[in-house]
Amino acid sequence: MHRRGFLKASLGTAGLLAAGANLALPPLMAAAAGKLEIYSWWTAPGEVEALDALYAAFKAAYPDVEVVNAALAGGAGPGGNMKAVLQTRLLAGQPPDSFQVHLGHELTDSSVKAGEMEPIDFLYQSEGWNTVFPDQLLSISQSQGHQWAVPVNIHRSNVMWFNTAIMNASGMSIPTTFHDYLALGDALKAQGIPLMALGESVPFHTAHVFENVLLGVLGAEGYKALWTGVTPFSDPGVTESLSMLDRLIGLANPDYLSIDSVGAIDLVIAGRAATIIDGDWTNGYLKSKKFADFGYTASPQTQGVYNALADSFGLPKGTADRDNAISWLKICGSLAGQDAFNPLKGSIPARVDGGQGPGYDSYQHAAIADFKSNIIVPSTVHGFSAKQSFVTDFVNILNGFAVNRVIADTQASLVAAAQVAGFA
Repeated sequence: MHRRGFLKASLGTAGLLAAGANLALPPLMAAAAGKLEIYSWWTAPGEVEALDALYAAFKAAYPDVEVVNAALAGGAGPGGNMKAVLQTRLLAGQPPDSFQVHLGHELTDSSVKAGEMEPIDFLYQSEGWNTVFPDQLLSISQSQGHQWAVPVNIHRSNVMWFNTAIMNASGMSIPTTFHDYLALGDALKAQGIPLMALGESVPFHTAHVFENVLLGVLGAEGYKALWTGVTPFSDPGVTESLSMLDRLIGLANPDYLSIDSVGAIDLVIAGRAATIIDGDWTNGYLKSKKFADFGYTASPQTQGVYNALADSFGLPKGTADRDNAISWLKICGSLAGQDAFNPLKGSIPARVDGGQGPGYDSYQHAAIADFKSNIIVPSTVHGFSAKQSFVTDFVNILNGFAVNRVIADTQASLVAAAQVAGFA
């Protein structure tokens, strides 16, 4: 689940590395042909089952290899301790055989630029991936003229999940605009039901919601232009987006600073909140909890737009089990691997020929069709559109907004972060 926040590091990447340097290094695993160490943050319901299914696909092809699951429990997801420990290992020349990373700038602007990864063009050629992965993924995963990671899925950021019992009892239509969403919130407030579940005890979820508010207010082209500097963060649309976020937080669960985004999903399951704006890892979580009384739609004012991200694995330099790591990457990019993993993860396969096997649900079939027909935009919180130092700043700035809700100061901080990142 790509929620759960980032190290409180206003120093950006440098601060993250400094924090990692103070963490104890795990012992270097002895080189052994029969082992494969995989590092990830997948420890939540839905994620664990999906990762286990991918491991099972690997074991079916390579039964003599011992899989070492180095998922960091309590690692605070795609940031926090997980990234700090990983960076410490990479700097010390003790990489895992492969590690989970968001496709795009999260990898190419960090480990690739630092010379810590091997290009895997040879796998794209031998496995035929240049013809089975969508052009949008091929372009975002490429850097310096090479491919560096294999995507195992495609996630969608801009989904509004809702409790159908609450929605039906409200007597109101499923909201497609912010006007209708706020109207639903006002009606539910009179009944003591929060409109939107939010979990910000670990910095992440407010930033995730905000990127989709930005998308709804600015539109697809205006949103994409934020990451090139064409739309400045001083734009009135950003001010409007912060104002909208402030109103939504006012209709959220009052304890949003005391729970994380997983706890926020639990509020929707329990009928203690009507909706949540979250990625489609929520689909995997809901299935793992055997909760079926939910519906979904694009987050307000983002119909016809797919805010995309992808999980991937690459090949670090100096791995203890390079041959097994290459075999792992082959499974990650295979049809069998992707059709084992994604039905449980809640996402859709990265392969264009995937998604036909058993286990895919109605949401996933709809998402596969949407990815083919929608305007595709890159998620920022999940590393597609911006380098990690900006993502860290973005998440921490929005965490500050969740606490103080001061629009002018927050926008000024976003402007400054964009200048540092080179967007302005």
